[in-house]
Amino acid sequence: MNPLVKGKLYLVPAPLDFGCDVQAPLQDVMPLATLQIAARLPCWICENAKSTRAYLKRINDLQPLATPVQSLQIQELPREVHKKGDHHGNFDARPLLIAAMEGRDIGLVSEAGMPAIADPGSSVVRAAHDLGIQVIPLTGPMSLILALAASGLNGQNFAFVGYLPQDGGERAQRIKELESITLKTGQTQLFIETPYRNAALLQALLQTLQANTRLALSCGLTMSNAWTRSLQVGGWKKGAPVAPLGLPTVFAIGR
Repeated sequence: MNPLVKGKLYLVPAPLDFGCDVQAPLQDVMPLATLQIAARLPCWICENAKSTRAYLKRINDLQPLATPVQSLQIQELPREVHKKGDHHGNFDARPLLIAAMEGRDIGLVSEAGMPAIADPGSSVVRAAHDLGIQVIPLTGPMSLILALAASGLNGQNFAFVGYLPQDGGERAQRIKELESITLKTGQTQLFIETPYRNAALLQALLQTLQANTRLALSCGLTMSNAWTRSLQVGGWKKGAPVAPLGLPTVFAIGR
């Protein structure tokens, strides 16, 4: 290892089955090249060390790790970053990248999908750029893009707006705002919710949206029981098949 040569920051996707009872075979959803790179990384930045170790053990079953799991350097992002997000620029992630400055490669991983997309990690990526560390995103599943492709909605102009308010009145107002944007501009609006609140969100959408607005749901993407349906709200109200809302779900509205 040459200390004058900086390590790289790899953005390592994770399978979309986090927290689900049934896990998809890793080789079915993750490219071999991504697993091979992940298997050789000695340092990691993550949301949760326990779940990251579990993911690395799954990788080890297919691609033996260059460093045993118990010997890896695993650093967690602070809890406040999870709750408030780290895209505002208030969190200094440079101390997490000391290993890269010393010449070691680092993997950035989230609980599911691509880190820094609908998950923490953007502060680490920004800090890497500021420190002159090369950032390399690896190929893997991304629920938002998969859901958008499967929705039949506008894939040329879209926005991901995160979570909607939990308060009923505020949530209804936000739904109306997003519907207004999509009806005026054609921009697809994508959002997510914690699985145990998915049913309440769907009910709010059906109560608030206009009958001709198109609503798409994609549940459990890349899993064996994956489910996707896209209908106008009026069609959903007429008795669409029951969605498996206990699974991680991406919602989308458009025209």
